[in-house]
Amino acid sequence: MRQEVARAKAAIDLASHGKKVVIVSTGDAGIYGMAGLVLEILGDRNDVDVTVLPGVTAASAAAAALGAPLMNDFAVLSLSDLLTPRDKIERRLNAVADADLVLALYNPRSHKRVEPFEMALRILRAVRPHDTVVGIVRNALREGQEVCVTTLGEISPSAVDMMSIVVIGNSYTKMRNGRMLTVRGYPLDAADFKQNE
Repeated sequence: MRQEVARAKAAIDLASHGKKVVIVSTGDAGIYGMAGLVLEILGDRNDVDVTVLPGVTAASAAAAALGAPLMNDFAVLSLSDLLTPRDKIERRLNAVADADLVLALYNPRSHKRVEPFEMALRILRAVRPHDTVVGIVRNALREGQEVCVTTLGEISPSAVDMMSIVVIGNSYTKMRNGRMLTVRGYPLDAADFKQNE
């Protein structure tokens, strides 16, 4: 962390001298990853060919571990205030809360930076019911993966860290057979739920 600009510049320098270079980002390089920074530094230069390969986002990985909470409209926000001012994060949180979107939170809480997550909980609890389903996935799709499902009223900030993705449901999010599910509204009737004989 905090070496991204130096990494990107070094990679561009090597590539501009004919080397084949790979920059590895966790998750998807184009979502809170290195792809945007490389393209930003390159600007209008056309002497370096860049291919961005998609990966599995942390939000997608966490959603898979939880069930299917991203089946309807959703938003992804980072609570890191290293590059985004806290007042802008607050405005975005208010907008998402009011829009009744499922929300996946990246970088929710570190040892030193606890206020943004506490702010997010205050904002969401003011608008959404306290029994709103919340999933916490730590180390999504990695060794040591941990999955916890709770509610907006019961979530403990101490259960969340920088390795966690927090998925906060909307008014359509339910728990079904131990899995978090945001229903899309398909027309179903009782016969659709019968067990196969």
